[in-house]
Amino acid sequence: MKANEVRDMSSEELETELGKMREKLFRLRFQAKGKDVESPGQLKGIRRDIARCNTILRERALADGAANDGAADGGAKAGSA
Repeated sequence: MKANEVRDMSSEELETELGKMREKLFRLRFQAKGKDVESPGQLKGIRRDIARCNTILRERALADGAANDGAADGGAKAGSA
């Protein structure tokens, strides 16, 4: 999954996709212990996709927080009188 594809998804879609990927990673880990993995590179790819989704969700959370912080205090800086 490419970063551009992930950025086009809504946060709800990302959360759903993230849950699916975590479940798939869980199953692949069990297969790896049983030596039944079709492609060992799948584990690496799934982990990276999970990290990519988490990163984009975090970026969105920080952007929302920054937008809300500026509006909540009327743009005043802390410590200014």
